[in-house]
Amino acid sequence: MLWVRKWPYFTNIVTKVQGAEGFDSVPSSSGSNGSGRYEIGLIYLGMMHLHFGHPKQALQVLTEAVRFSQQQSNESCLAYTLAAICNVLSEFGCSSSAGVLGTSFSPITSMDTSLSVGQQLFVLLRESLKRAESLKLKRLVASNHLALAKFDLLHAQRSLLSFGPKASMKLRTFPINVCKELRLCSNLISEFGYESSTMTTDGAFSTTWLNNLPKSMDSPLLPQENGHRNNCDAHRFFTQLSTVPKSVLQLLGSSYIMRSTAWEMYGSAPLARINSLVYTTCFADASSSSDAASVHAKLIQHLAVFRGYKEAFVALKVAEEKFLTVSKSVILLVKLQLLHERALHRGNLKLAQQVCDELGVLASSVSGVDKDLKTEASLRHARTLLAANQFSQAAAVAHSLFCMCYKFNMQVQNATVLLLLAEIHKKSGNAVLGLPYALASLSFCQSFNLDLLKASATLTLAELWLSLGSNHAKRALTLIHGALPMILGHGGLELQARAQITEAKCYLSDPSYSVFKDSEVVLDLLRQASDELQVLEYHELAAEAFYLMAHVFDKLGQLERREEVAASFKEHMMALENPQDEDDPLLNMF
Repeated sequence: MLWVRKWPYFTNIVTKVQGAEGFDSVPSSSGSNGSGRYEIGLIYLGMMHLHFGHPKQALQVLTEAVRFSQQQSNESCLAYTLAAICNVLSEFGCSSSAGVLGTSFSPITSMDTSLSVGQQLFVLLRESLKRAESLKLKRLVASNHLALAKFDLLHAQRSLLSFGPKASMKLRTFPINVCKELRLCSNLISEFGYESSTMTTDGAFSTTWLNNLPKSMDSPLLPQENGHRNNCDAHRFFTQLSTVPKSVLQLLGSSYIMRSTAWEMYGSAPLARINSLVYTTCFADASSSSDAASVHAKLIQHLAVFRGYKEAFVALKVAEEKFLTVSKSVILLVKLQLLHERALHRGNLKLAQQVCDELGVLASSVSGVDKDLKTEASLRHARTLLAANQFSQAAAVAHSLFCMCYKFNMQVQNATVLLLLAEIHKKSGNAVLGLPYALASLSFCQSFNLDLLKASATLTLAELWLSLGSNHAKRALTLIHGALPMILGHGGLELQARAQITEAKCYLSDPSYSVFKDSEVVLDLLRQASDELQVLEYHELAAEAFYLMAHVFDKLGQLERREEVAASFKEHMMALENPQDEDDPLLNMF
C-alpha cells in the first residue's frame, strides 16, 4: 500500500497569495503598487508544471521567480518560491539543484557541490524555514515544519560535513524529530485563538475529541451524560474552530495526515487509525477533496487488513459515491489494491493481472513522475507472477524496481522490494539465496524505524531458516518469538496467521517436540490462523493450516477429527483451483 502521499496542502498555502484571507507578506523596498504580481504568477505557473508532471520546467519557472523577487526585493515571494522549489525537489529530485537555479541564488552557491540531492534539499528546507521565520510568515513557517517532518521521515540522518575517517557512518531516522516538527506545525493554531484565551497546546483537538468519544456508533458525537462540563468544552472546541481561517485548518489537518502516515510507517496501526479519525472528525468541513479522500483510503485499508474485505468493500462503496469528482482519486487506487489482494488470496490470477494493468495505466509515462504509483504497480505485478510460480519473471520485475527506487533515493520502498526478493527465493526453493535479501531488508527497516515491516522481515527470515531443515527449527522459533509482540499487537490478520502457522511448523519440525505431550499448543495456533485466513478468504494459506491440523490429528490417532479438517483442506484447495468470481457479490457491487 502506498505509505507516503502527495502534498496538496502546499498548493493550499500558495493559493492564499491573493485569496480572501490575505497573503502573509511584507512590503517590498520598491514601493510599487503592483509589486509581486509577476512573481506570484510565476509561482502559480511553476506549481502548474509540477501538477502536470514537468519538474524541469517547474524549476526553470521558479528560478525566474527567484531572480525577479531578488531584483524587486520582494522577500515574501522569495520565501514562497524557495518553499516551492523545496517541494519540487522533494517530489522529483534532480541531479544538482545548483545548476538549475543558477549562480544568483546565495543558498545554492554556498553549498558544497559534493552534497547529495537529499542533503541539498535539507539545506534548502532550513533556509526556507529561516526566511519564513524572519519575515513572520506564519502559514509558511508551519508548512516548512511539515516539509521537514516529511524529510526526517524519509531520509536517514548523516552529517553534512566530514570529520575524518573515524566519523560515525551510522544512518538512522529519528522519529522524535518528526514528532517535533509536527508539533511545531500544530502551534500555528495558537496564532488564531481568542486573545483572552490561553494558547492552544499541541494535541488539543485530538484530546478534546477523545474525551468526548462516543461509546457506540449510535451515540451522538458529544454525549450528554457528562452534563454541563462536556457541553461547555464542546462549545469552546467547535467555536474556536469556526474562528480559524480555512487555509490554517487545512494545513493543520495535513499535519494529522502526516502523523497517520508516520505511524503507518513506524508500525503502530492504532495510532495511525486514531489520527485519521481525528482528521475526519475535526477537519472534514475545511479539508480539500484530495486530503479527505486520502484519509478515507487509509481507514478503508485499515478495515481490509484488520476486519477483512467485506467491511472494507462496504466502506469503499460509500467513499466512491462521496468522491466522484476527485480527479485520479486515491479511492480508485485503494479499490484496485483491495481487488488485487483479494484476487490473489482467492487464486484468481487472471483478475489480479488485469488489476495490475489498470494500476500501470494510472501512472504517468514521464520519468520521475508518479513514482509511488509506479512502485505500487510493479510490486503487485511481481507478486502476481510469484503467485503464478513464475519465479524468474517475478525476480526480474523486482530487480528492475529496486534499481528504480535506488535511482530516485526511495530507500523506504527498497526495504519492501528486498523483502519481496527474499520471498521469491523462499518460494522457489532457494532459501540460501533469500537470506541476504531478508537481512538487507532488516537493515533498511532498522535504519528507518519501520518496526512492523521489520517484524514481517524477521518472520520471512525465520521461514527461510526453517526451509533449510529441522536443524534450524529452534533458531527460527527464537526469531518468531522476538517478533511476536509487534505482530500480535499491530499486525493484520494475514501477518498474524503467517506467524502462527510458521510457529506451529517450528514446533512440528523440532526433533525434541512431542505431539503426544503438548499437541494443544500447535492446534490452538493453527485454529486461530485458519479462522483469520477464512475471514480474508486466503485459500492457499488456510489450506496449509488445515493440512497441518490433519497431520497432528493423524499422529494422535483422532481419525474422525482428521477427516473433518481434511474436508476443509479439500474445500479450500478446490476454491483455489477453480475461483468463481463471476457471482461474487462483493465484485458485483462495482
